[in-house]
Amino acid sequence: MDLSFLQEYLVLIILGICLCVGYVIKTSIPKINNSYIPLIMAILGVALNIWMNMSFTPEVLLGGLFSGLASTGLHQMFTRLINQEE
Repeated sequence: MDLSFLQEYLVLIILGICLCVGYVIKTSIPKINNSYIPLIMAILGVALNIWMNMSFTPEVLLGGLFSGLASTGLHQMFTRLINQEE
C-alpha cells in the first residue's frame, strides 16, 4: 500500500509545534499518561491547521491530524536514534 500521497498533507509548522509541545508535556507533566499524548497532538494539530487556514475542510482535518500524529512518530524516531548511539 502506497501512502506517499499523505506527504502533501504534512504541514511542517504544525509538525514542529506539536513536536515541541509533546516533548514539554512528556517531560514536564508526569500526571499525563504517555498514551494520551498522540490524542493531544492530533487535536492540537487540527486546531492549528484550522487557525492557519481559517476554514474547516476534510483536507484541513487530514493535514492537522497527520501533522500532529507525525510529531509523535518523529519523537520516537529521535529517541530510538539517541538511545542507539549510547
